[in-house]
Parts: sequence; structure tokens; C-alpha cells
Amino acid sequence: MSEYYTPGEVSVRFGMSHDTLRYYERAGLLTEVERSRSGHRRYRASDVELLNLVRCLRETDMPIARLREFAELVRSGEHTIPERVDLLETHAAKVAEQIEELRGRHAAINRKIGYYRGVLGESGERTASAG
Repeated sequence: MSEYYTPGEVSVRFGMSHDTLRYYERAGLLTEVERSRSGHRRYRASDVELLNLVRCLRETDMPIARLREFAELVRSGEHTIPERVDLLETHAAKVAEQIEELRGRHAAINRKIGYYRGVLGESGERTASAG
């Protein structure tokens, strides 16, 4: 395993475009990305680890401003760990709420499927009607 990763390797690993990766850099979500002697961008393992968490938080709808705040806390050092925990706990609570909402929606969808299967069982037809 290399100490450094190319933008291509990072893009493939996380399934994101080079443009998205650059956006995360410009948005201040990653530390200053190092460059090789030839001038090519290269990511340290710590950059990749942070990017993995940033991607997780983003995919769970954390706003970019909060992501930036979190990244700044990480860059500021270990003394900010209590603030990071608070930020992550707040976000985790919001994600838990979203999961509960989705469970309720999932149950409603399953009830409707059950209803439609019952209708099909009664009529024996597979015709669709509105609703």
C-alpha cells in the first residue's frame, strides 16, 4: 500500500469524479493537498481517511458548511475532539430521525403492496388502476 494516492486512485476508491474531488478540496473539506516534484496532486493516507468520513457525512445529508466546520476542527488538532464529538452526535441524531421516518414510509409502502396483492387475489387479474 502506497503512502500516497493519486487523484485517479482516490476517485476510483470512492466512486467520485475528479471534479467532485477538486470541489471538496476547494470547499476546504480536505487539508492542503501535497504535490509531487512533477506538480501532480497526491493524497496522504490521512487525506483519504478524512475523505471517507466526509463522504459518509455528505451522503447522510450533512450540509457543506457543517462539513467544513468538521474539517477545520480536524485540522486544528486533538484539542478539538470534544467539539467533533458534539458535531457528530448532533448529526447522528438527525440521521436516526431520518431512519425512523424512512421506516414509517417503508411500512406504508409495504401496506400498500399488501393491499394490492389482496385485490389481485380477489379478482385474479393483474390490471392496474389509479391509486
